[in-house]
Amino acid sequence: MSHAPLPGQRVRGSSTGRPLMAALDLVGRRWTLRILWELQSGPLGARELARHCDDMSSSVLYQRLDELTGAELVQQDDDGRYELTEVGAKLGKALRPLDRWAKEWAAGLHR
Repeated sequence: MSHAPLPGQRVRGSSTGRPLMAALDLVGRRWTLRILWELQSGPLGARELARHCDDMSSSVLYQRLDELTGAELVQQDDDGRYELTEVGAKLGKALRPLDRWAKEWAAGLHR
Protein backbone atom coordinates (compact mmCIF):
# COMPACT_ATOMS: atom_id res chain seq x y z
CA MET A 1 0.00 0.00 0.00
CA SER A 2 1.36 3.38 -1.02
CA HIS A 3 2.20 6.06 1.50
CA ALA A 4 2.70 8.70 -1.16
CA PRO A 5 2.25 12.32 -0.11
CA LEU A 6 -0.95 13.52 -1.73
CA PRO A 7 -2.64 16.91 -1.94
CA GLY A 8 -5.19 17.47 0.80
CA GLN A 9 -3.40 15.24 3.30
CA ARG A 10 -0.87 16.20 5.96
CA VAL A 11 2.59 16.15 4.35
CA ARG A 12 6.07 17.22 5.35
CA GLY A 13 5.96 21.00 5.69
CA SER A 14 2.17 21.40 5.48
CA SER A 15 -0.59 20.33 7.81
CA THR A 16 -3.16 21.18 5.12
CA GLY A 17 -1.48 19.25 2.30
CA ARG A 18 -1.25 22.10 -0.15
CA PRO A 19 -0.64 20.63 -3.61
CA LEU A 20 2.80 22.23 -3.98
CA MET A 21 3.91 20.98 -0.57
CA ALA A 22 2.66 17.47 -1.34
CA ALA A 23 4.54 17.53 -4.66
CA LEU A 24 7.75 18.78 -3.01
CA ASP A 25 7.47 16.12 -0.31
CA LEU A 26 7.07 13.41 -2.96
CA VAL A 27 9.82 14.50 -5.35
CA GLY A 28 12.14 15.35 -2.47
CA ARG A 29 12.34 11.72 -1.38
CA ARG A 30 15.60 9.96 -2.10
CA TRP A 31 15.78 8.55 -5.65
CA THR A 32 12.31 9.81 -6.68
CA LEU A 33 13.50 12.46 -9.13
CA ARG A 34 16.06 10.07 -10.60
CA ILE A 35 13.38 7.46 -11.27
CA LEU A 36 11.13 10.03 -12.91
CA TRP A 37 14.04 11.38 -14.94
CA GLU A 38 15.03 7.94 -16.22
CA LEU A 39 11.47 7.07 -17.21
CA GLN A 40 11.26 10.12 -19.49
CA SER A 41 12.94 8.11 -22.24
CA GLY A 42 10.32 5.36 -22.12
CA PRO A 43 9.19 2.30 -20.15
CA LEU A 44 11.74 0.31 -18.18
CA GLY A 45 11.57 -2.92 -16.24
CA ALA A 46 12.54 -2.79 -12.58
CA ARG A 47 16.01 -4.32 -13.06
CA GLU A 48 16.80 -2.03 -15.96
CA LEU A 49 15.53 0.96 -14.00
CA ALA A 50 17.73 0.01 -11.04
CA ARG A 51 20.77 -0.16 -13.35
CA HIS A 52 19.94 3.27 -14.78
CA CYS A 53 19.76 4.53 -11.19
CA ASP A 54 23.27 3.44 -10.20
CA ASP A 55 22.06 0.08 -8.89
CA MET A 56 19.88 1.46 -6.10
CA SER A 57 18.63 -1.17 -3.70
CA SER A 58 15.56 -3.08 -4.80
CA SER A 59 13.73 -2.29 -1.56
CA VAL A 60 14.09 1.47 -2.10
CA LEU A 61 13.23 1.12 -5.79
CA TYR A 62 10.00 -0.74 -5.10
CA GLN A 63 9.07 1.62 -2.27
CA ARG A 64 9.50 4.64 -4.54
CA LEU A 65 7.68 2.96 -7.43
CA ASP A 66 4.80 2.16 -5.08
CA GLU A 67 4.66 5.80 -3.97
CA LEU A 68 4.85 7.10 -7.53
CA THR A 69 2.15 4.66 -8.64
CA GLY A 70 -0.04 5.71 -5.71
CA ALA A 71 0.47 9.35 -6.70
CA GLU A 72 -0.49 8.41 -10.29
CA LEU A 73 2.79 9.63 -11.77
CA VAL A 74 3.93 6.14 -12.81
CA GLN A 75 2.09 3.06 -14.02
CA GLN A 76 2.96 -0.41 -15.26
CA ASP A 77 2.37 -1.25 -18.90
CA ASP A 78 1.02 -4.58 -20.16
CA ASP A 79 4.56 -6.04 -20.09
CA GLY A 80 5.09 -5.08 -16.44
CA ARG A 81 7.48 -2.25 -17.26
CA TYR A 82 7.18 1.08 -15.50
CA GLU A 83 6.27 4.19 -17.45
CA LEU A 84 5.22 7.75 -16.77
CA THR A 85 1.55 8.57 -16.79
CA GLU A 86 0.40 11.67 -18.62
CA VAL A 87 0.66 13.73 -15.43
CA GLY A 88 4.08 12.19 -14.70
CA ALA A 89 5.30 13.25 -18.14
CA LYS A 90 4.03 16.78 -17.45
CA LEU A 91 6.12 16.84 -14.28
CA GLY A 92 9.17 15.91 -16.37
CA LYS A 93 8.47 18.84 -18.68
CA ALA A 94 8.05 21.13 -15.69
CA LEU A 95 11.48 20.07 -14.38
CA ARG A 96 13.34 20.89 -17.61
CA PRO A 97 13.72 24.61 -16.78
CA LEU A 98 15.18 23.63 -13.40
CA ASP A 99 17.62 21.31 -15.21
CA ARG A 100 18.68 24.16 -17.52
CA TRP A 101 19.14 26.46 -14.52
CA ALA A 102 21.22 23.82 -12.69
CA LYS A 103 23.52 23.44 -15.71
CA GLU A 104 24.02 27.21 -15.90
CA TRP A 105 24.64 27.36 -12.17
CA ALA A 106 27.21 24.54 -12.38
CA ALA A 107 28.98 26.17 -15.33
CA GLY A 108 29.16 29.52 -13.54
CA LEU A 109 30.61 28.28 -10.26
CA HIS A 110 34.07 29.64 -9.55
CA ARG A 111 36.10 26.66 -8.46
